Amino acid sequence: MLHEMKVSGLTIDPGSNTPIVILKSIQGDHAVPIWIGILEATAIATELEDVHFARPMTHDLFKNFMDKLKIKVSKVEVCDLKDNTFFAQIYFSFGEQSYNMDARPSDAIALALRAGCPIFVDDIVLEKSKSLDAEPEAWDKSEEGLKWKEYLEKLSPEDFGKYKM
Repeated sequence: MLHEMKVSGLTIDPGSNTPIVILKSIQGDHAVPIWIGILEATAIATELEDVHFARPMTHDLFKNFMDKLKIKVSKVEVCDLKDNTFFAQIYFSFGEQSYNMDARPSDAIALALRAGCPIFVDDIVLEKSKSLDAEPEAWDKSEEGLKWKEYLEKLSPEDFGKYKM
């Protein structure tokens, strides 16, 4: 079963300084954190904040290209999680034809935001991502590090703000 999600926000993993995009279900209480690259986080953040540049960035260029060819993005789907790597599919339609393409979730999400199409997460991803929520290991075993661990464990997706540029 697929669950429709929205981008709840972006944050930074304090242990690795890696951006995380938080997807939250539109109906229900599912949330999925996906670790992404800084460039993809920037692409997502600029679209969330409605920031436009004089020249198109990569995701904007791809969207412009699709618009010229009248190719529509019908949906994106985060479809699997293997060895802590998320997988996604982008679903396209062109006239009477439809097809899908493998993509990194970060690119699929950045494109979905630009195309205004829904983002879905498969049940299998929700189930597998629960293991990502396992007891976190504090990188810093000091008293201050343990305080940070306790603070982070209490955070919910709603506590995360949008990634600020």
